[in-house]
Amino acid sequence: MKTICAMRDVFKAMGNFETAFEKMYQITLNEAMILCALKEASEKVTATNLSKQTELSPSHTSKMLRILEEKGLIVRSLGSEDRRQMYFHLTHTGKQRVNKLDTPMREITIRMVEFGIYQNLLMEKIRHRT
Repeated sequence: MKTICAMRDVFKAMGNFETAFEKMYQITLNEAMILCALKEASEKVTATNLSKQTELSPSHTSKMLRILEEKGLIVRSLGSEDRRQMYFHLTHTGKQRVNKLDTPMREITIRMVEFGIYQNLLMEKIRHRT
């Protein structure tokens, strides 16, 4: 039973981390994984390649790509040899956003903790006012 409780705590911590990450960077972890994969790519990247790299399902990858495109972080282009093939690239804004993610993990963790503490303090103030 202790193992299950420990796993629950890990999942809760991960959920809290993801929520704080999204509020801080205005993207989800899945969107960040796709941006990182595009940044590291040395050649043209298709949705299928991104799905395999990130281990997201093809349908979820497609959804993330649509969202990232709507946010202006990526663009799609047609293949020159095969016009049915779509390739994805980072926009200038997308490159700036992914560069923010290159912050060392220690610094990101500190920011998340500070954000969480700040958020908890605000919630305490709200509770005391009601």
